[in-house]
Amino acid sequence: MISDTFLQELKWNSDIEQVISSYVQLKRRGRLLTGLCPFHSEKSPSFTVYPENQSFYCFGCGAGGDVITFIRRIENLEYVEAVKFLAQRAGMRMPEDEDDGASRRKARILELNRALARFYHQCLKAPSGRSGLDYLHGRALGNRTITRFGLGYAPNAWDEAYKSLRASGFSEEEMLEAAVISRGKKGGCYDQFRNRVIFPIIDLRGNVVGFGGRIMGDDRGPKYLNSSDTPVFKKSRNLFALNFAKASKREGLILCEGYMDVIAMHQAGFDNAVATLGTALTAEQARLIAQYTSQVTLAYDSDGPGQAATRRAVGLLDQVGVKVRVLSMNGAKDPDEYIKKFGAEKFSLLLSGASNATEFEISRLRKLYDVETADGKVAFLREFVKLMLQVPNAVERDVYLSRTAQQLEVDKEALLSQLAYEQRRAAKHQKRDTNELKLYSEVKAPDRRPDPQRAQNIRYALAEDKLLAILLKNPDYYGHISQRLRLEDFVTDRNREIASVIYGRLDAGQSVELSLLSSQLDIDQMGVVSQLLSSVSGLTFTQEDADSYIDTILSHKELKSQESIAAMGEAELRGYIASLASKKK
Repeated sequence: MISDTFLQELKWNSDIEQVISSYVQLKRRGRLLTGLCPFHSEKSPSFTVYPENQSFYCFGCGAGGDVITFIRRIENLEYVEAVKFLAQRAGMRMPEDEDDGASRRKARILELNRALARFYHQCLKAPSGRSGLDYLHGRALGNRTITRFGLGYAPNAWDEAYKSLRASGFSEEEMLEAAVISRGKKGGCYDQFRNRVIFPIIDLRGNVVGFGGRIMGDDRGPKYLNSSDTPVFKKSRNLFALNFAKASKREGLILCEGYMDVIAMHQAGFDNAVATLGTALTAEQARLIAQYTSQVTLAYDSDGPGQAATRRAVGLLDQVGVKVRVLSMNGAKDPDEYIKKFGAEKFSLLLSGASNATEFEISRLRKLYDVETADGKVAFLREFVKLMLQVPNAVERDVYLSRTAQQLEVDKEALLSQLAYEQRRAAKHQKRDTNELKLYSEVKAPDRRPDPQRAQNIRYALAEDKLLAILLKNPDYYGHISQRLRLEDFVTDRNREIASVIYGRLDAGQSVELSLLSSQLDIDQMGVVSQLLSSVSGLTFTQEDADSYIDTILSHKELKSQESIAAMGEAELRGYIASLASKKK
């Protein structure tokens, strides 16, 4: 266990506003700070920081807690790892005897990955790696770029990497957990990457977390092979070269499809380029991008899959408030090829003239319909008007309407009339959806996990919520509250589990500060506690207020089940009804 003394010192040296501001753009709203939540997609800020009690809470997804919980979520770390992360940030030394197995395993995998990256890089420089080096030189990459990105070569052999790692002291189990070897049908192990140019994947802290490999020659297997997810690597949460791009002086980020596109662009001076890791852009990657920039230029391939990926990326980035421009490359299928054919200067001009997401979508619609025919023109304009509904700026929308009406020789007033009709329809749907959401949120929010027990006992659950919040703000009420309300009196399991931790700490004379609860509550429970505190932020409560909530909770004991009511005699039933009526007065 990490001592409370150390955690309290860590809290004082890790101001939550300063820590979260390095990940989320916050704006002050009186005594609070708000911003776009980094844990789910949203356009309107619902993420709130409370400096007064060093907590955060998102009213959209229910994420919440203290500064340690935030680091656990944002960096995907275990509890002890998050404490270490903050301690290192604050220049504090961790107590030597405080560690856990998960942290040690992750540390060993990172050591293994770094050793393997060095091995692959050395192989690239050796005579046996000549084919890999020739390939990279053939793609016009210079030695300086190769070194900067730590590129390597996996030998065309079954177990060269395995032997190297064994000689460096890594076990077979560690290699399997790192996903750099696989076990064969007969029980033996072989290298995951063979006869491939290797691209190390480096995270924002400079750790080698995984690898990508491009196959050489006509060998069988996928053209590109990426590391599987491991304890230190999740493809959906990382971006290739973001460790370099986040420090670029260029405006925004350029999002590409592949490793070679990114490396070629960095070599040409466009060091703000990044790429997804063998998958289409994910919501997690979009949120990661939003932490570093408000503008992205999409430079995906010009083929069908590339255009489909562009549309998906536009939607995801729009959800997190990132403005998107789309690169149109004529005469080349990707940025790497364009730079080789036309040079960096022309590519720079291409970037300057990139269209915005709306223009890209209009162009795509024009290609889907034959606007030279009446039917095609009508079909296009129907979709075009729906697209205009998504353009919030009235001036921008008017420009597109005027230009399209002129190009297709239609009356602009007709387009405006159709737009007004679509707006009325959308407003009706929005009103219905809002009412449904309000009805749902009154019972369920912010608890996102299914909790039928809470829904069936909502009156008592809400009283428990308030009582726990009062206890957290007024631990000096504990003696009185614990005398009246035992743990077994709590109606809902969720609140009983949280109360058990709070009661236990107060019984032991320990503090119930949020930063100290995070060592005993999981991430979801910390979100609940943070929500409870946010619900009473700025409010004061007396012991009498606590008693009123206790009375409500204890009244649950007096409820009779349907079966027991059915079994009552007439006189007993009249007495039961009379007792309920007297309590309502």
